[in-house]
Amino acid sequence: MPTFSISTVSEVSEVELVDLYESVGWSAYTRQPEVLAQAVRNSSYVVAARDDRGQLLGLARAISDDSTICYVQDVLVRPAWQGNGIGRAMLASITDKYGHVRQTVLITDDEPAQRAFYQALGFTEGRDFRPEPVRVFAHFRQPG
Repeated sequence: MPTFSISTVSEVSEVELVDLYESVGWSAYTRQPEVLAQAVRNSSYVVAARDDRGQLLGLARAISDDSTICYVQDVLVRPAWQGNGIGRAMLASITDKYGHVRQTVLITDDEPAQRAFYQALGFTEGRDFRPEPVRVFAHFRQPG
């Protein structure tokens, strides 16, 4: 089994970020590397996965008021390392840190694998809440 370590970070270089985000095809983030780096720096909590050589394998970040809500943003793992528990470990680090808040929210792609992954970790899609489903709204803007 490949080895990796998970740790909290305060900063990741722009070069590493762009390389990681490009590896999963998230080009909307890599068009403005300085904005991506600032977003990571300004996050409430950032966790990264690295291999034994120090290569950045994955990253997850959260924005939170540390009282009522935690918004999980950008859970990503290099494709060659997916399926090794990295995403699960990074998300567990976030949910452990913010286990005391009422809501943990994330928005992700509409793909069956995404749904299965997050459901396996205890997340419920808004339309599946019971007794009443909830609506989730988002407004995405194109960078200017």
